[in-house]
Amino acid sequence: MSTSLEKKTENVVVITDLTKSFDTAQILKGLTLSLKKEENLVVLGKSGTGKSVLIKCIVRLLKSDSGTINVCGNEMTELNNLQLNEVRRKIGFLFQGGALYDSMTVRENLEFPLRRMFKNLSRAEVNAKVQEALENVGLPDSIDKMPSELSGGMKKRISLARTIIVDPEIMLYDEPTTGLDPVSSHEISLLINEVQAKYKTSSIIITHDIECAKTVANRIIMLQDGKVYKEGTLADFENSDDALVNSYFKSQNITNTKTI
Repeated sequence: MSTSLEKKTENVVVITDLTKSFDTAQILKGLTLSLKKEENLVVLGKSGTGKSVLIKCIVRLLKSDSGTINVCGNEMTELNNLQLNEVRRKIGFLFQGGALYDSMTVRENLEFPLRRMFKNLSRAEVNAKVQEALENVGLPDSIDKMPSELSGGMKKRISLARTIIVDPEIMLYDEPTTGLDPVSSHEISLLINEVQAKYKTSSIIITHDIECAKTVANRIIMLQDGKVYKEGTLADFENSDDALVNSYFKSQNITNTKTI
């Protein structure tokens, strides 16, 4: 799938000089990046480079030490709890492990965010949104299953359905294909593209999966030592002579399937 972003230059997330430490270990060291409207931005980097810390700072699951995080015109570091929750309504977060509630059925897992965020929905409206979300991820018949009855790929799909059911403007994906077989990984990558196309989402995808990056990326950022090391299109990375970049890309049989 190819997406043109030539006319979509508005930034929905702007991060400037972001720092974050844990005890004496500094993870983010002045990181600066932006996310364009309706863009899939892939963030690559080895373990410990701060990929997951970055997106947790964006939604303030972690509090940054310094720097600015602007989301849809809101400076996240300055918001009170009420204001923060209002901005969070615009953001969908797909956790690495899926984070489904084991004691709830698929239906109940999907109903949970709806009940919290849209208290005036009728039963018929809730049922319709649950069914639509499941159809969007290709699992309408799983509605009454328990998470324990689902495969790893199915759990990822249901987690994605629970995230998109509240119509987020921004999606944050934390290693969406981790632990999946190649076929399931590719299916999840295609779903990310489908969500972008249908819901016009702007997304940050944290991944170490080059095949996922190949499938979904409009633009790629590589982190190294807590900062942005390189930024560009997939072709820019594939054709780079940089040794670190080559360690990711030259060993892969990559073709450019998405362009900005």
